[in-house]
Amino acid sequence: MKIAVACDHAGLQLKNVLIEEMQKAGHEVKDFGTYTEESCDYPDYVIPTAKAVANGEFDRGVVVCGTGLGVSMTANKVHGIRCAVCHDTFSAKATRQHNDANMLAMGQRVVGTGVALEVLKAFLETDYEGGRHQRRIDKMMALEKQQ
Repeated sequence: MKIAVACDHAGLQLKNVLIEEMQKAGHEVKDFGTYTEESCDYPDYVIPTAKAVANGEFDRGVVVCGTGLGVSMTANKVHGIRCAVCHDTFSAKATRQHNDANMLAMGQRVVGTGVALEVLKAFLETDYEGGRHQRRIDKMMALEKQQ
């Protein structure tokens, strides 16, 4: 799977751990930055990442900041993105199964490394169920197209 990844300064350490894990699992990963803990603005890194997922260059995206909230809100401004903040495996599985989420957001200050790795695995290994969920996604995405 091809995965686009980004973070701000508050998510750098967790992003690097997640990248290492994804590469060990055989995924092709592109790191859109940031690469230091110097204070920066997450939209500068998340927007190009989300656009690359939305246009089909990557299968999924993973973004990290202090809470996961800012990066998810930013990613969700890009047409075609369904980014979910998940800090537990149940939510990560459910957002893939029911929402066909194409991006995962996590907060380095919220979730420990061990749990984050389990959440990532659940997100990457869970398939979309389709069926009754598709009409809900269609309604959600229709709103986006009206904007």
